[in-house]
Amino acid sequence: MTPEDKRRMRSAARLYAVQALFQMEASGSSVDRVTREFETHRFGETLDDLEMAEGHVDLFRKITAQAVNHQARIDQMTDRALVAKWPIDRIDPTLRALFRAAGAELVAADTPPRVVITEYVDVADAFYPGGREKSFVNAVLDHMAREARPEAFPASAG
Repeated sequence: MTPEDKRRMRSAARLYAVQALFQMEASGSSVDRVTREFETHRFGETLDDLEMAEGHVDLFRKITAQAVNHQARIDQMTDRALVAKWPIDRIDPTLRALFRAAGAELVAADTPPRVVITEYVDVADAFYPGGREKSFVNAVLDHMAREARPEAFPASAG
């Protein structure tokens, strides 16, 4: 497997994690039930003649589990990154799932914050092609990353 294949699988796992977190919230299903469903029916399956990407199963499981385990902290970080009049419960459910997945990687993973931001901006583009959401997601995730991992953002010289 090439490094590009591995990167593509990790990116697919992030996209699936956002979809799974969205589905969990919409249906009230447990993380275990939804992850099993995704691993069985989504990873590498063909739907409407379109082959779904094979996802990195371990990363997918880690993101979804950590998003659930750290949801209160992640939601608080997201709230602080949003404009005061727009708390997390008022934003689009897809964006809420995206912020929770990205937040999980920021608070409970060793992925560099800038990689997390880039990956989830790409996920936002997949859900909202050509929309303003990309820049919104970038700004919110940058704020969240600086709060979760300030050591990754050294102060610039004055």
